[in-house]
Formats: sequence, structure tokens, C-alpha cells
Amino acid sequence: MKYRNSIIAAAISLSLTGCGLYSKYEAPSSPEGDTNTLFGIEASSGAVVGASIAQMSWREFFTDPLLQQLIERVLANNTDLNSARIAVEKSQASLKAAKMAYLPSLFFSPQGTLAKFDNNPWSKTYNLPLQLSMDVDVFGSITSKKRAANAVLLQAQMGEEAVRTNLISAVAQQYYMLQLLDRQLEILTMTDSLWNASLETQKSLYENGKAYSTAVSQMESSYLNVKTQIVDIRRSIQATENALCKLMASTPQHIERKNWGSAALHHPNAQGDTGQRMFDTQFLKIGVPATMLELRPDIRMANHAMEEAFYNTQAARAAFFPSITLTGTAGWTNSAGSAVIDPGKLLLSAVGQLTQPIFARGKLKASLKIAQLTQEDLQKKYVQTVIDAGNEVNEALADCNAAREKFAYYRRQVEALHNAYTGTHELMDNGKASYIEVLTAQENLLSAQLNEASNMYKGAQAVIALYIALGGGTK
Repeated sequence: MKYRNSIIAAAISLSLTGCGLYSKYEAPSSPEGDTNTLFGIEASSGAVVGASIAQMSWREFFTDPLLQQLIERVLANNTDLNSARIAVEKSQASLKAAKMAYLPSLFFSPQGTLAKFDNNPWSKTYNLPLQLSMDVDVFGSITSKKRAANAVLLQAQMGEEAVRTNLISAVAQQYYMLQLLDRQLEILTMTDSLWNASLETQKSLYENGKAYSTAVSQMESSYLNVKTQIVDIRRSIQATENALCKLMASTPQHIERKNWGSAALHHPNAQGDTGQRMFDTQFLKIGVPATMLELRPDIRMANHAMEEAFYNTQAARAAFFPSITLTGTAGWTNSAGSAVIDPGKLLLSAVGQLTQPIFARGKLKASLKIAQLTQEDLQKKYVQTVIDAGNEVNEALADCNAAREKFAYYRRQVEALHNAYTGTHELMDNGKASYIEVLTAQENLLSAQLNEASNMYKGAQAVIALYIALGGGTK
């Protein structure tokens, strides 16, 4: 009786010890530090309480129908995204296998034997058993492995979302790059026409003895420089179209697109100048810092990586406890020990086995230590991922603000240089200005026009980066 009580007490104590192995992972409520300044004091002070732009679907954010069609084609055909989908399916299969570990395994293993001893006749024996084996999950080993497999699946799903959002960002940026190049080509084509007229005027003055040959040569040099820039822009357009075709896994082809500024980037109801509203942060409701991080795939992936490590640690800890296996056999046999009978008889057997590790050459301790260190490492990486996310938001907001501020300056600069060019050209026609002044005015105007277009693209690029940094593109 005393032995029986001792066994019961030991079993209860072991069960109580193993209860902690069934505890569930709890996601961190917030990263370390003050989340209100996670994105920088200036960025956080400008945050607006309300719906984040990240909660907008990419179809709502990108309103250009041609861009929407292009994104859909890329999402349907991109090789990297298809690989991410396959990774999700593999993880689903692994999780299904982990869930099936609770069920018994069943095997049919028929066996026949022919035996002869000395001059005795041949003896024929057979066994037709069904063998059943089942692991009893007393200390949570199977449960921890199943939960870890589920965390791996969630990571694969977040990985697919990350690839998806990166593709949406890449397609949008390449599309707007094409629009920028089209705009720059338009500027250079107009400049080509104007400078050609200036060159012809200078040639006429030279023929009438009112200008030097050096003036004609320098005018022609500037004109030819514009020609080479046109060639470069056309080559860049072709390269950008090819890059988009690679993303959609198709052969090189022309990409249909609208003119720059024909569709608002993120807020179709925004009023004012078309170029300005494409990256004006007054239309960006970015939400409060705590909600900014909820949709980012990389942060959710880092969280699920910690979850996987947590359950791997639980499984490594459970390996120190006994494992219980139940085995049963049912079938027909004509081998009854030392005698052979015919016909065969029904055979039934049941075995319960408990295995308690005592000395495993340090493997169990090493596995637990590695799992704990992995968990600690992933916790630190999670914090760093959140910090990096805050930095991305801060940078994107700063780029938006910088582009918005420079937009007005570039617009005024282009207007001023256009007036300067027109006035200088008229003075030269009347013999009151030198060709050098005209050349300088022409080149300054061209540079300002190209810079204005580039700044508009940088602003649009910053808004796209902000949208992705806040977790947009997952819907």
C-alpha cells in the first residue's frame, strides 16, 4: 500500500511539474522603450489619430487603373510570390502532420516462415497482425511541436505578405519612374525644338557677320548634348519596362501608362496642384504609433519566430520527462509458441511502455540550452525590427516633407528661369545679349525643369515608402 501511495504521489508531482509545459505563448504588448517617440519626436507629433493609410487596400491607394492592372499581373505571375505561396502550402502540410501526431499509428505487417529441422517435415507458419502504436502526450511534447509548426506556418504567411507588399511597392515605383522618364523626355523634346531654333538663329547671325563661329559651335554642342540625353532617356524607359516585365515573369513588351499627374497617388479627393497633392503629408492620416505596427508583415513574422522558439524550448524541456507509448497487436497466427496449429487462431496483445531519460550524453541539456539562446536572440531581433520600422516611417515622412517644401521652390525657379531665358533670347535677337548669356539661361532652365520632375518622383516614391513602412499593401 505504501508503494502504491508513493507511485501516485510521484505521478502527481510529475504532472504538476509538466503543467507549465502546456503554457501558451503571449505576444509582447509593445516594444521596449517609449512607443510615442518610436518614429521620432517630429514624426510622432505630426501623427493623426484615425485610420492609418496602411489600412487602405492597394487598389484604394493606387487609383490609376493601368497601374492597378499592372500590379494584378505581377501578383498573379511573379516567381518569388509563387515560391512564397508554395512555402505556405509546405508549412500547412507540416502542421497537418504535427496535428496527426495525436492519433495512433496503424500498420499491417504480414509475415510467413518456412522452417525445417533435421529430417522433420517443413513447418509453415504465418502471422497476419495489425499493429497499433500511440504516444501519450502527458508532458506536452506533441502539443509544443504542433504549436511550433503553427508558428512556422504563420511565419510563411507573413513571408508571403512581405513579398507581396515589396512587389506592390516595386511595381508602383517603376510605374512612376516610367511616368517621370516620359515627362523628362517631353521636356527634352521641347528643349530640342527650342534649342534647334536658337542654333538656326545663331547660324543666321554668323552668316550675316553678326556672330562668331565659336558661338555657333557652342550652341551646337549644347544642342547635341540634349540629343544624347534624349537617347539616354529612351534607353532608361526601355530598361524600366524590361524590369517590370521581369517582375511579371513575361517577355519584354511595352507598358501602358498614363501621363504624369493624371491620377492622384493616395487621396483622390485631395484638392490643389496635381503634383503637390501626390506627396503632400496633410492628406496622410498615419495613425498613432501603437497602431502603426499592427499590419507590418516583418514585425508579425518576427513575433511568430519568437512564438516558434518559445514552443521549441517547451519541447526541449519536455524531453527531460518520461515518454509513454501504448502498443497493441491483433491478428491471426498459426504459431502458438513452440507448436504450429492449423487453422490459425486470433492473437491479441497490449503493451504499455514508459521511458525516462537518465543519461543521454548531454544531448538533452544542449538542446534545451540552444533553444533558450535562440529564443533570447529572436527577442532582441524583434526589438530591432520594431526600431527599424520606426526609422523607415521617420525617413519616409522626412522625404515627403522635403519633397513638398522643394516643390514650391522648384516651381518658382522654373518660372523665373523661363522668363530669364525668354528675355535673354529676345535681347540676343536684338543684339543686346551675348550667346553665352543665352546658353546659360537655356541650360539653367533645362536643369531646373528636370530637377522639378525628379523631385515630384522622389515625393511620390516617399509616399509609397511610407505606405509600405506602415504595413500597407497586405490587402
